Amino acid sequence: MSRPGAPEGVAREAVRADSVPEPPSSSRRRRLRRSAQCPALPRRPASTAGSAPFSEGWMMGAFALQTVDTELTADSVEWCPLQGCRHLLACGTYQLRRPEDPPADPQSKGGMEVEEPRVRLGRLFLYSFNENNSTHPLVEVQRKDTSAILDMKWCHIPVAGHALLGLADASGSIQLLRLVESEEKSHVLEPLSSLALEEQCLALSLDWSTGNTGRARDQPLKIISSDSTGQLHLLMVNETGPRLQKVASWQAHQFEAWIAAFDYWHTEIVYSGGDDGLLRGWDTRVPGKFLFTSKRHTMGVCSIQSSPHWEHVLATGSYDEHILLWDTRNMKQPLADTPVQGGVWRIKWHPFHHHLLLAACMHSGFKILNCQKAMEEKQEATVLASHTLPDSLVYGADWSWLLFRSLQWAPSWSFPSNLGTKTADLKGAGELPTPCHECVENNDGAGHARPQSGMKPLTERMRKNGTWLQATAATTRDCGMNPEEADSTFSLLATCSFYDHALHLWEWEGN
Repeated sequence: MSRPGAPEGVAREAVRADSVPEPPSSSRRRRLRRSAQCPALPRRPASTAGSAPFSEGWMMGAFALQTVDTELTADSVEWCPLQGCRHLLACGTYQLRRPEDPPADPQSKGGMEVEEPRVRLGRLFLYSFNENNSTHPLVEVQRKDTSAILDMKWCHIPVAGHALLGLADASGSIQLLRLVESEEKSHVLEPLSSLALEEQCLALSLDWSTGNTGRARDQPLKIISSDSTGQLHLLMVNETGPRLQKVASWQAHQFEAWIAAFDYWHTEIVYSGGDDGLLRGWDTRVPGKFLFTSKRHTMGVCSIQSSPHWEHVLATGSYDEHILLWDTRNMKQPLADTPVQGGVWRIKWHPFHHHLLLAACMHSGFKILNCQKAMEEKQEATVLASHTLPDSLVYGADWSWLLFRSLQWAPSWSFPSNLGTKTADLKGAGELPTPCHECVENNDGAGHARPQSGMKPLTERMRKNGTWLQATAATTRDCGMNPEEADSTFSLLATCSFYDHALHLWEWEGN
């Protein structure tokens, strides 16, 4: 079987891993297939001091707020979705360290030497968004050295009273970390549980079964993970512990299983994408027997996300530089096919605006897509914003759950601002955009918050005069409003990239 080409950066390093043996001829097939089908992706030049450059060409009201040097190459970024913790941003890194050249062994045959295994280093960063700091709103609160991180996700619900972050790492393990308050009244992540998937593999992805916030309380808490040997692993999380327990494993793909994801509406169903170019669906009640196989993508499938807003809607992305939207009731043909000029490593639906999709497109930067017409009229999605960062590959991207709304008045409220900045900031943003209250916490007796009366949108004159207001972590769901009613035109998002080891914070104003 011919193997579709692999991406640069973390994916290429994973498949060339000493601990992940390939069939004797597969690497040659990869090189031939890639040279025939894929243009060379940009490589970062030798590392130099200075700030990361920004390219031109923004569309529709998006601009950079801050760039943070992550020191190691960054490939995963995730905003916490839980109320009260939505100012927290986690960033994972992956660095392949090659051992120093050993001295020649005079007794070795023909001067041949055995190459030492390469070491994959990782570091987990936790940042706090502080709206009181207009030039450096992201403040580092914790860093933790780990095995190289290939994917991470926050659980969408609290477990035993805490937010949980799951990591997929290069040691072949799934790690759970628990968010706790520290003595400084900030938050830190502490290890909770770890489970090795298989020997000599890399854990490549994970997803929680909690993506649909309407999850019934009696539903089990599950994680689906994929690895570099092509296997999927279904894990159960004991919520009283909590601890991880493997339920089932099965061979899903011939080569690396880059991605695995739940159907958030029917959590017994999972989807997977592999370097064999296949998109597959599985019923976890019958592990190992696929529901369908799609060959619609022409290269490796590396991103999948079920819509948390629309039942039966699935988005997938591939090295073939296309994003496909599907109706899961008919997987023979996609609803829409949108080219994005870059391999699609991650895709994320907006937490509130149901039609918006954020895509990390590797050498093509990141893009924001409007999928409304794609869903209704089966047309290409509209690219609302596109930004390319020179000499870098964008691997991670995520929407913040902090939904901003411009108001004329709001009571003072802020996140803790006494946290020291540890990570070097490469580029400031000047003033923040108009952050604002989307609503004020005022309980109506039913657990919802209501906006205070007398609040009016901020005028353009007030914006120019720099009349900035405070930001809250309340959501439109908490307010009992639709996004349109909440006047939620501003969104925060974060991206991270390979080679320039940078975390970027962006503000986007969409209509």
